[in-house]
Amino acid sequence: MFHSITLCLDMKGCPNRCRHCWMGWGPNGDIPEEDLAAAAADFAPFAESLELHDWDREPDYSDRYRERWELCRRLSGPRPHPPHFELASVWRLVRDGSYAPWLAGMGVEAVQLTLFGGEEITDWYTGRKGAYREILRAIEILLQNGIAPRIQAFASKRNLSELSQVEALMETLDLDRRCREIGREFACFVHQGSCDGKNMAFYDEWVTPEDLEQIPDRLAAGTLKHFQAKTLLDVFGQTEGELCRQLLADGSTASYVSDDPVFFIDSGYDVYPNISTPSPLWRLGNWKRDGARAVLDAYAASRSPAQHARLTVPLNQMARSGGAPDSRRLFGREDYITLLLHRHCAASGALTH
Repeated sequence: MFHSITLCLDMKGCPNRCRHCWMGWGPNGDIPEEDLAAAAADFAPFAESLELHDWDREPDYSDRYRERWELCRRLSGPRPHPPHFELASVWRLVRDGSYAPWLAGMGVEAVQLTLFGGEEITDWYTGRKGAYREILRAIEILLQNGIAPRIQAFASKRNLSELSQVEALMETLDLDRRCREIGREFACFVHQGSCDGKNMAFYDEWVTPEDLEQIPDRLAAGTLKHFQAKTLLDVFGQTEGELCRQLLADGSTASYVSDDPVFFIDSGYDVYPNISTPSPLWRLGNWKRDGARAVLDAYAASRSPAQHARLTVPLNQMARSGGAPDSRRLFGREDYITLLLHRHCAASGALTH
């Protein structure tokens, strides 16, 4: 019996194909609404409390987002369903005039929006032409409804020189003042993201310590405040070489099993733990074919290739085989362990099974 189980069903998919997305690019599906109730009924007996969500990539992408929100609330419990996340669908914000008022009515005070620089590079990273202009429209719509836009920027060597355009946009739109006028505080931050999913393709362009000097002052200050950090290195982490040397002296293994697991269920009903990119490396089974009990047994026994490797292969072995002791790329420790784990599984052939 788990303390709680959270299920995130990728019922509708995502309008974007973001090149940095750690979730990857699963196909858009159309999971029937009745599967929410079926999933809740199948998994609920194995937890003291269940939390249900009808998305794992783009929130509120379905035209029936209101009904599905209420359905997820009713099917969750006995612990109360959490409030709406400070994430919203930009795609819907610019196409559905009732969406922002609905978010405001749900108590949403801020919504996170992602930029990479100017129009061309933001469209390129988002994988959809027109995405940048839609973000600009979304900012205005949010402010008109008393919701503060929160700007997230990703940094790699490819777009470092573009970050000044993000800062210039914030100043041009006067977001500090306009957020104050609606009783909110404007926030912004920049980071490199985790090196998994689609973002792994940018490993060769990963930021190094000297790159942090190029982050504009306003974005840097916002980043320190957002992460409650003293320096940008506290946010971006240590060099790969430093982490590699630490892990070469660490012979530990670890279990990813939690008393409060979160699971992704994709459009084909395959199930993955919310640890890294949903992929064969983390696949626990197929809910429709195998049922909740078998999926949860696989999770608890660490049967997915990545879980099994982390449980049985010491960190120093992964660092010896997959580490780059001369690299100055910056990573957080856990993100780097996940990268080494992926490299280990790829080298051992786990990704081909």
